[in-house]
Amino acid sequence: MKIGLAFGFSVALLFAGVIHAQQAGQDQPAGDLVPPTSASDFTAGQLDTVIAGSWRSAPNKARDVYRHPKETLQFFGLQPDKTVIEITPAAGWYTEILAPVLRDNGHYIAAVTDNNAEAKQDAAALRAKFAADPAQYGKATVVGFNPQAPVFGPPGSADMVFTFRNVHNWVQAGTAQAMFKAFYAVLKTGGTLGVEEHRAAPGATLDSVKGTGYLPTEYVIKLATDAGFKLDGQSEINANPKDTKDYPKGVWTLPPTLTLGDQDRAKYLAIGESDRMTLRFVKTGVDKKPASMPAPSGSAAR
Repeated sequence: MKIGLAFGFSVALLFAGVIHAQQAGQDQPAGDLVPPTSASDFTAGQLDTVIAGSWRSAPNKARDVYRHPKETLQFFGLQPDKTVIEITPAAGWYTEILAPVLRDNGHYIAAVTDNNAEAKQDAAALRAKFAADPAQYGKATVVGFNPQAPVFGPPGSADMVFTFRNVHNWVQAGTAQAMFKAFYAVLKTGGTLGVEEHRAAPGATLDSVKGTGYLPTEYVIKLATDAGFKLDGQSEINANPKDTKDYPKGVWTLPPTLTLGDQDRAKYLAIGESDRMTLRFVKTGVDKKPASMPAPSGSAAR
């Protein structure tokens, strides 16, 4: 099934205006910049078509109510003619949406670490997914990277970099600063970095939440701005006020992991998935010297 991407300029502008109006009540832009509007902007209907696609697994679709893919990607400003790198997509939850949107006129790249067996299995599974359904995934590709010295492609080769619920892993591993610098390097000037991450309680310090999977919003913003990015917008799209963030097994106590099994299962299902920050940054083209940051401690988390 082909997804129609050729719409007239006036129609694209109309839908873009509707989308912007819908988000106005929940997005808090940090500056004057907003996702670009042009003749290549895709409509809400196109995203609806992809999200409802038969190639998406039933368990993945069931999580849409928690992950809000349509609203999240609209906030990031996704367009179908861009080169987009998704960092550490694991089994490919967002891959099943991003790659088909970008199939005809853009390029989806999954960046996967190449330093452990689990990551290599993820990469092999993604390649198999692409090969099994070229009608949806087109020229989607997988690239490996070393998290200690990450490189995601030639400098200035990507329009957008997205990462979903991964930053806590890099903080625990001590690679977060290198990762954000590499995001900056691979993006074109004016390119977008979209970050979604489990959000710690207001006032929580990095040390107080280590190992829980949650991070202070201010710390994640600092990682990006120290790498040279400008904060372009924040959104409450993925907020969950029911998340108290004080569980015996951290964020993994909640669905979809439910680490405690049947213990208080109904309670955690009623809470739903985590409260998350959703941040949009832009590469301004002005390099900044990174400031010193507190060294993270604790075991690596996923």
